[in-house]
Amino acid sequence: MHRRFGIDIDGTVTCPTSLVPFINESFNLNITLDDLTEYELNKCLDIPEEALYQWFMSTEPKIYAESPIAAGARRVLQKWSNEHELYFISARGNALYDVTESWFRQHELKFDHIELIGTHDKVSTAKKHGVELFFEDKHDNAVAISEELSIPVILFDTPYNRKPAPKDVIRVHNWHEAEKWVENVFGNKIRKEA
Repeated sequence: MHRRFGIDIDGTVTCPTSLVPFINESFNLNITLDDLTEYELNKCLDIPEEALYQWFMSTEPKIYAESPIAAGARRVLQKWSNEHELYFISARGNALYDVTESWFRQHELKFDHIELIGTHDKVSTAKKHGVELFFEDKHDNAVAISEELSIPVILFDTPYNRKPAPKDVIRVHNWHEAEKWVENVFGNKIRKEA
C-alpha cells in the first residue's frame, strides 16, 4: 500500500555536515559537526547573529548546490520512490527551487513533490499534503509535526537535536535505521490497516 512520506531536505537527505566546510572557510574556523550543539548557529559559534545571517543568505545557493547526500539516502529513497509517495518539504525559500531540483536530479533522486516553504513551520504543509510519516533533523519541527498531526516522525540524530522527544518521535542515526523502522514498525501498521 502506497503511503505518503514527508521528508525534510537539509540535514536529513543532505549530510548534516554540509555547512561545516563552508563555515570553516568563510570564518577561518576549524569546527566539526560535534561543535554544532544548537540548531541556531549563533548560539554555539562565536559569530554575531547578523554576520551569520548575511553570510548564509549570500552562500545559501552554493551550499545547496554542493551539499553531499547523506550516507544511504540515495539507495533508500530510490527504493521508496517505487513503493511510496515522496513529498520533500523544506524551509528553503522558493527562489531556491531550481538549485534544489537540479541537486535532486544530480543525485538521481525521484520525487512526487518538492515544496520550499521559506519557514521552519512545516505542520500546515505536512497536513495539507496528508503525509503519514515525516523525516526531519530539527528537534522542535519533529515534535510539533508529531504532536499536532498525530503521526510518527523519524528524527535523524545530530549534536544539535539531542533534547528529549515524545514517543512518536523516533531517533535514528542513519538511513539504514530509518529504512528498518519503516519496514518493521510502520510496515506492520500498514499491513494491519490494509
